[in-house]
Amino acid sequence: MRKIRYKKGRKVQPSVLEYTGSHKTTPTEIQLFVYNAEDVTEMQQLEVSDVKNVIDIKKVNWLNIHGLNEPEKIAAIGEIFGADNFIIGDILNTTKRTKLEEYHDILFFNVKSLLPIKDTDALGYEQISFMLKDNVLLSFQEKRSDFFTHIRERLRTNSGIVRTKKADYLLYLLLDAIIENFYISIESEEDRVDAIIDLSKTSTKPEVLELIEKHRDNFNFLKRSIIPLRDSLYSIKSMKDDDVFNDIQHENYSFFSRLHQKCLELLEQIESDLITLESASSYFFSSQNHKMNEVMKTLTVVSMFFLPLTFIVGVYGMNFKHFPELEWENGYFIIWGVMLVMVVFMFVYFKLKKWF
Repeated sequence: MRKIRYKKGRKVQPSVLEYTGSHKTTPTEIQLFVYNAEDVTEMQQLEVSDVKNVIDIKKVNWLNIHGLNEPEKIAAIGEIFGADNFIIGDILNTTKRTKLEEYHDILFFNVKSLLPIKDTDALGYEQISFMLKDNVLLSFQEKRSDFFTHIRERLRTNSGIVRTKKADYLLYLLLDAIIENFYISIESEEDRVDAIIDLSKTSTKPEVLELIEKHRDNFNFLKRSIIPLRDSLYSIKSMKDDDVFNDIQHENYSFFSRLHQKCLELLEQIESDLITLESASSYFFSSQNHKMNEVMKTLTVVSMFFLPLTFIVGVYGMNFKHFPELEWENGYFIIWGVMLVMVVFMFVYFKLKKWF
């Protein structure tokens, strides 16, 4: 089974824009929502040349890009909003660690979104990047997915307060949807772990230990994905204290604090699940040792029955000419009787001692 870990992509030169992810055949598609409290406009299949003309800076603009396999288009979109090559390179390089950075008047955020792969024990991940500038939020996804479907519906139907808020609140909703995927992944892992724990109590097959180690790797992968996200969300607090980034409204910082709290809860749950797996692993080894001890005890008891019998047989197997018992008419049956009495006596004695 493949070990879950961040893929080590080959090094990309700083001046070269190259997509390093696995979705090499996904074309780049552009979707735009322009909205305020009164109305919403949705545009599909935009061309890069149309983006600048359809952006309405007086409203909130959500530009969502699916597919990163055409770096020249990603670079052209970034150029429209003043993003330099460092930002574009981080969007295209999916091996980068989750981070939050300020580039002049742009807030850049990239994050790993995880979900369990159906009918497998593996976790799939996708890098999603965000750029927040003025009243425009850009999101870059490696492929089409259902992560933000409910948010699009809320925009279309004017559900909740999203249409009354600025782009920073939309960023909060998108990040919250990604964090919800972590909850789904952990819940899926916990269901599988419960089944493994039940299996470990009835089976000592090596496959059980392999499953335990597999899901330990999955939880560690989740942990490695959440920790930098937690740190990035915490760093937003310093923006509030420094009051240097104006695109996040002061009253909306509390929403990002909630996301930070969710990350802490996820990490605590993962630690608890890792402890559970460690207990299952210890139980597995203890069960194996107990089974081996039982086998050794049984073999020892059986060998003890035959030890005195072997001694008697050994004595009468010696090549001496004069054995008094050889002249006895019932000597053969007497020796058998003695041996049977010894076996019965030892059996009763071991049973009273509860040795088996």
